[in-house]
Amino acid sequence: MTDKAYRTEHDSMGELKVPKDALWGAQTQRAVENFPISGIPMPRQFIAALGLVKWAAAGANAELGLLKTDLAIAIQNASLQVVEGRHDKHFPIDVFQTGSGTSSNMNANEVISHLATASMGASVHPNDHVNMSQSSNDVIPTCVHVSAALAIHDQLLPALRHLSGVLENKADEVRDIVKTGRTHLMDAMPVTLGQELDGWRSQINHGIERLNDTMKRLTALAQGGTAVGTGINAHPKFGAKVAVLLSEKTGLEFTSAESKFEALSSQDAAVEASGQLRVLAVSLTKIANDLRWMNAGPLAGIGEIALPALQPGSSIMPGKVNPVIPEAVAMVCAQVIGNDTTVTIAGQSGNFQLNVMLPVAALNLLQSIELLANASTCLADKAIAGFTVNLDKINDGLHRNPILVTALNLVIGYELGAAIAKKSYAEGRPVKDVAKEMTDLTEAELDRLLDPAALTEGGIKN
Repeated sequence: MTDKAYRTEHDSMGELKVPKDALWGAQTQRAVENFPISGIPMPRQFIAALGLVKWAAAGANAELGLLKTDLAIAIQNASLQVVEGRHDKHFPIDVFQTGSGTSSNMNANEVISHLATASMGASVHPNDHVNMSQSSNDVIPTCVHVSAALAIHDQLLPALRHLSGVLENKADEVRDIVKTGRTHLMDAMPVTLGQELDGWRSQINHGIERLNDTMKRLTALAQGGTAVGTGINAHPKFGAKVAVLLSEKTGLEFTSAESKFEALSSQDAAVEASGQLRVLAVSLTKIANDLRWMNAGPLAGIGEIALPALQPGSSIMPGKVNPVIPEAVAMVCAQVIGNDTTVTIAGQSGNFQLNVMLPVAALNLLQSIELLANASTCLADKAIAGFTVNLDKINDGLHRNPILVTALNLVIGYELGAAIAKKSYAEGRPVKDVAKEMTDLTEAELDRLLDPAALTEGGIKN
């Protein structure tokens, strides 16, 4: 590109060339040149959070008499354009940058300054005006919390509630279907398909409860701590006013962190949130794997259910259909568990008054939230809602299951029960027929004691 394609900008380190049509300035350009590492920019939700924080900061500074009204309005209008994603291409800085995220904070300051200056026709300074009462050291931790809290509230929790609802409806639909239970992947006492799905629903509901509890700490913000937590160069009421304005704007109840020293130096709440996402990933993996096993076959496997046929399963075997949604969900969960390791390591990197792995913590936390939200919706709509039940396959295995003899333990004892089970296995006969030969129980008593549906209710039967 020729010199005509550039303009000259300057910062405290001197002059450098910036693309002529770029909304950013010198500090962003330095970061672009310094960190050509991954090509991965900061996530969209994080950029939106930067816009929200700058919007709230300008409003708070105006309310406190520190920023003229016309400047505040210009900054807020420009900030909302950032929130809306209208200028995402002007946030090019790599995730793998300075650990405080200073480059991304200055990127936002410069873009908003450029937009506000153009709208006012007068100079709006990126540091003196847009960054007033702030430091990268409190802005970036605040944005980690704001972006994650909004993503959980707006994306993940609705997806999980939808999944829970689909599980509840499906459990009710199949509540009376009795099937062979399995422990160690081996035949065990009967359960109903509804009971099995209700266990999954409970896992998801507990995940929702955990996330809601974590939100109380994730919505506490570092803003107002400025450089090291003391609040130098910020009004004492600034942090609280930012939290109020963000609450009014987003509908979430944000608060000013009780200890700004903790909020700047640690990412414990983000690590906690990531841990809850890991638990959710473990839950979804269990559900996805159960679905795969139940669907296995269809002829030579368990084959209790048939998942919706979504696409051809093989480039060489005609007619093969695979459980693609559970497989995709399981891969998502593997990624989330890996992301949690990264967030955990990032959380350990709080040295004295500042954590210095904030950008990578934000990337992995936000990616996990988005992946789990999308995967939960796919699992609900494309696997669970539409699976059908193979009653013939279920009933065939159920009535031949020798483990049903467990129900006779209180009447005939464990030793005789084990002998009946072994003979039933060896001869491939129903346990009822063998028990009739080896005990004094009548056919009516055996029918009552070995009724698979009754056995799913548990407890001692008289």
